[in-house]
Amino acid sequence: MADTNTSAGPQEEEKTPVNDVNGTPQSGNAIGALTKQVQESLSLAQRHKFWETQPVGQFKDLGDSSLPEGPIEAPTPLYEVKQEPYNLPNLYEWVTCDMESKDTCAEVYKLLANNYVEDDENMFRFNYSMEFLQWALRPPGYFKSWHIGVRVKTSRKLVAFITGIPARIRVRNEVIQMAEINFLCVHKKLRSKRLAPVMIKEVTRRVHLENIWQAAYTAGVVLPTPITTCQYWHRSLNPKKLIDVGFSRLGARMTMSRTIKLYKLPETTLTPGFRKMELRDVPAVTRLLKNFLNQFVVAPEFDDNDVDHWLVPRDNVVDSFLVEDPETHEITDFCSFYTLPSSILGNQNYSTLKAAYSYYNVSTKTPLLQLMNDALIAAKQKDFDVFNALDLMENGTILKELKFGPGDGQLHYYLYNYRIKQALMPSELGLVLL
Repeated sequence: MADTNTSAGPQEEEKTPVNDVNGTPQSGNAIGALTKQVQESLSLAQRHKFWETQPVGQFKDLGDSSLPEGPIEAPTPLYEVKQEPYNLPNLYEWVTCDMESKDTCAEVYKLLANNYVEDDENMFRFNYSMEFLQWALRPPGYFKSWHIGVRVKTSRKLVAFITGIPARIRVRNEVIQMAEINFLCVHKKLRSKRLAPVMIKEVTRRVHLENIWQAAYTAGVVLPTPITTCQYWHRSLNPKKLIDVGFSRLGARMTMSRTIKLYKLPETTLTPGFRKMELRDVPAVTRLLKNFLNQFVVAPEFDDNDVDHWLVPRDNVVDSFLVEDPETHEITDFCSFYTLPSSILGNQNYSTLKAAYSYYNVSTKTPLLQLMNDALIAAKQKDFDVFNALDLMENGTILKELKFGPGDGQLHYYLYNYRIKQALMPSELGLVLL
């Protein structure tokens, strides 16, 4: 239910040339050609042997219209689900990581901070805060048993981690109880031990014990078989710093002062009634979000409890804003972003890149372009260096005009034990995984 080839997590960090971009978004319809190309370029020994044993869409089945949409395998009777954990190499043991414990959370933070997703040139590494991890892993109805660690028996050192959280995800007209799998991370020194497939099997076993048989996950690499492929786009908020640390480069015929001027934003937001979301706004935001997400083929099914957890603002974790009509006091529009900094590796002047990631945005009265421009201004006010967005939902319609540039990598979305007949366009996807 997660990437087995690396410690890849929700997405890969990407550098974007400022004012000098030449990548093009990968459309969902091109996935078939892309995956076929990838598979043909690999020897048989290199192909995804693990995934070929799993109930996921297979490359060989692409284009086969006779296969039904829906679950690939029927649920097993619970008494037939393996009751004991899978075997680990002798030196290691399974542990359940209590993310309510500050000590355990600190151990997980340290493992991820030192061993999680890096960009291809090893210049940036995700640096999820402890507050973010506690938010991401403790939604309503979460299972502690799905927060799985591997320790060295003798030293008690935490050397691997994988998680699941429960989610209700709608595929077309059917709402399915799923697990969202994330944070698969193996210590750099243990990458050759083939721990990742065992960890995926173990989290799958624990999910099955709760009578849940489908899952959603993402990876920065192509596995069998994406339901869609999205591209990250980046909008400079602090272009000088981004260029100084190598995240971006100065465009041709551009000076630093012209670049800073190009990306300058107004000091304050422009939409009347634009304000920070508050707890009292939960019912109104839930209604907005439910109506909006109905138009997408795959999207979460949120209720008030979910909106309370995922979207009520938390310092340095998630920011949410809405537009309240000054006369009627109706909540008409909503935007949000979460905070995911990256460690800057090997730079003498800077240690952290502060990045905002677009989350859920709903435009009904305020044009999306205007709403997202206010989100950029709000992020700039909070000293973010860059604002990142996937080209899913309606985002693709406004990114270029807001001076976003495409990144140099892609994010592939997958469903476990659920087949979608035809790959989706990014604009048909309404699901953001952290």
